[in-house]
Amino acid sequence: MRPGLLLFICALLCEPDELFLHLVLTARPSKPIEGSSLTLTCETRLLLQPPPVQPQFSFFRDGHNRGSERSSSPKLQIPTVWKEDSGTYWCTMTTAGNKPPKQSQSSYIQVQRIPVSDVSLETQPPGGQVMKGDKLVLICSVAKGTGNITFVWYKGHLGLNLETKTQHSRTANFEVAPVTESDSDQYYCAADNGHGPSLSGLVDIAVRIPVSRPVLTLRAPRAQAEVGDVVELHCEALGGSPPILYQFYHEDVTLGNSSAPSGGGASFNLSLTAEHSGNYSCEADNGQGAQRSEAVTLNFTAHPQVSPSVPAEPRGEHLTSGVVEGLLGSLGLITAILLLCYRLKRKIERCSTRDPHRSHSSPEPQEPNYLNSPDPVQLPPVYENVNVMRGDDVYSLVYHVQQEQELGAAEHMRTQVENKVSADIYSRLRKANIADVDYDDTT
Repeated sequence: MRPGLLLFICALLCEPDELFLHLVLTARPSKPIEGSSLTLTCETRLLLQPPPVQPQFSFFRDGHNRGSERSSSPKLQIPTVWKEDSGTYWCTMTTAGNKPPKQSQSSYIQVQRIPVSDVSLETQPPGGQVMKGDKLVLICSVAKGTGNITFVWYKGHLGLNLETKTQHSRTANFEVAPVTESDSDQYYCAADNGHGPSLSGLVDIAVRIPVSRPVLTLRAPRAQAEVGDVVELHCEALGGSPPILYQFYHEDVTLGNSSAPSGGGASFNLSLTAEHSGNYSCEADNGQGAQRSEAVTLNFTAHPQVSPSVPAEPRGEHLTSGVVEGLLGSLGLITAILLLCYRLKRKIERCSTRDPHRSHSSPEPQEPNYLNSPDPVQLPPVYENVNVMRGDDVYSLVYHVQQEQELGAAEHMRTQVENKVSADIYSRLRKANIADVDYDDTT
C-alpha cells in the first residue's frame, strides 16, 4: 500500500475536523472609506462532511471583541467606519460540545480617509444681513472629506479666531447672539481632517438697525410765510442703517419722496399755494420698518391786494416831487420879498425929495433940528424884521431906515410910510399861505 494513502486514512481516523473544516474572514469592501459601512463574513469551507450543527461566530479586532460576543450569523455589519477602525481582524466559530472554537486567519483592514475639499460658509438668515438683537448662524460645510473634521470660524482680515469644533460631520454651525453693531464685518471658516486646512471664501455680514422716529423741520424764507414762498421740508432720522427712504405728507396726502443713500436726512421743496395751509409730516423707512414723525402745523398769509387802477408810486418819485415843490415855493417867496424891498426903497426916496426944508445945493452945512426934542440928540436906527419860515428854509428881511429928523412933519410922514409898508408885506405873505410869519410894528 502506498505511504500517502496510509497517511490520509490515518488523518481521517485521528483528526477528521482539522482536515474537513476551514474558516476564512472576508471584508466587503476590502478597502473601506471613512464614513462608509463595512461587512465582515466568517466563511466555513468543509470537505467530505456536513456542516456543524448550531455554530456560533465571533469577530475580533486587535484582540478585542467587535460586535456581540457570539452570534449565530456568520456576518458582522459595521454601519460606519473611521480611520480609527483600521486594524487586524479575525473570526472564530464554536460548535456544540466541548471542542475548542475554530479561528480564521488574520486579515489587516485599512480604512481610507478622503481629504476635505470645497469648503463654504453660509449664513442664517441668508443674504448676509441680520437685524440688531437677532441671532446670526454661520454654517461651515465641506463637499468632500472624511473622518474627524476640525472646523474653525474667523472674523475680519486679521483672522480673529471665534470658535473651534471637531466632529464626525461635514457640516458645523456657529451662533452669534444677540447681534450688535460691532458684529458687522467679514467672516470665513476653515476645515481640516488631517491633510491640511482648507479655507472658505469671505462673507460680508451687515447688521441692520431700524430707523428711529424722524423729526420734521419746516424752513421758510421769512418769519411769516406767504403764498408763493418756497418752503423746505427737512426730514431726518437720527438712527437707522442706510439707505433710508423719506416720504413727505400734507394732511396724509403724499407730496413726494427723497432718499438718503448714505444715511442722514433729506429735503423736499414746496411752493406754497392757498391750499397748502395745514399739518405736515414725514416717514422714514430702511426696509426694517417705517417710522412716522409728529405733525407740524404751517399757517401763512396771502400777499396784500393792490388795486390795478391806482398803481403804487415809487418812494423815490414822492421824494423828488416834494423837493421840486419846495424849491419852486422858495424861489417865489424870494422874488416877492425882493420886489417889496425895491418898492419900499422907492417910496422912501420919493418922500425925501418932497421935503422943502432940505436943499442939496446949500453950500453951508446946517445944524440938524430934531422935533419934539429939547436937545439935539441922534435918534437910534430903526430896524424891522420879517421872519419867513417854510419847511426847513428860513428867510430874513432886514432893512434899515435912518433919516435925520429936521422937521416934525417929515418924521411923522416917515413913520406912516413904514407902518404902511410893513402891513403891506405881512398882508402879501399871508395871502401866499406862508406859515410862521412874525410881524413887528415899530412906531
